[in-house]
Amino acid sequence: MTIFILIVCIVLVLNLYRYLPVWGVRCLQMLEIDENSTTIVDVRDYNQSYKDVTQAAINIPVAYLNRYFHEIPGKQIHVVAATSLEKNISIRFLRKKGYAVKSYTLTDCQCN
Repeated sequence: MTIFILIVCIVLVLNLYRYLPVWGVRCLQMLEIDENSTTIVDVRDYNQSYKDVTQAAINIPVAYLNRYFHEIPGKQIHVVAATSLEKNISIRFLRKKGYAVKSYTLTDCQCN
């Protein structure tokens, strides 16, 4: 019985991990970003990003990151996402691939 409870707890923790915030990445407004030293990666879906265009951004939705991450230049990265779930998944993925993600912007809410 204890093994079953342990397995259930492990499965729950692994499923909830994607909702935990990523440490060390700060929220910035788009006006605060230095576009000369930072690559802006828009991970929103195409149907969201074409309505609210982010200038000078590389648009790669979260679902396509695994296929097209090699097209991102090797600078510091700023992530533009619609939700915190998109932000968390994309930042963790890009960090795992060796990119330096320094900041993010959520389009659905303002930074505090």
